[in-house]
Amino acid sequence: MNHPGTAAAPDRDRTRRLSLSSSEGAVQQCRDFSRQALLDWHWLAVDGDGRPDDEQVAVFEDVLLMVSELVTNACLHAPGGPRELRLRWDTVRLRVEVSDTSPVPPELRPFADPGQPGGHGLRVVDRLARAWGSRPEVGGKAVWLEVSSPLAHGL
Repeated sequence: MNHPGTAAAPDRDRTRRLSLSSSEGAVQQCRDFSRQALLDWHWLAVDGDGRPDDEQVAVFEDVLLMVSELVTNACLHAPGGPRELRLRWDTVRLRVEVSDTSPVPPELRPFADPGQPGGHGLRVVDRLARAWGSRPEVGGKAVWLEVSSPLAHGL
């Protein structure tokens, strides 16, 4: 069952969690969940004409792409797929974590042929995220990434 989390400290720290029971539909479910969280957190501030800033839109879309990549990796490489998606925003940075049952940390593959599918996801994350990595968890690991908030510095 899916349970969005509650804000730990309403003004500074916002956390959302999505429990996952299988790989089926997980990528789209996590993208939709993340999109709604970012909208709830007002990641797309609008100007006087009601249009969001182009840079904010780009960062918003980059986050959704990176969520897709982490969840896809868990679907492909962890038995049972992803277990949970966690989003934590402290008004300065967003941390995304995807937990799964595999203890094996992800590794960047050597550069693959750009015309061939597969093997590019962590390269995308490596280029777009401020930082990323993995950490062991009971029964598996969490792969995480961090992105600076587009609102933190008036981007």
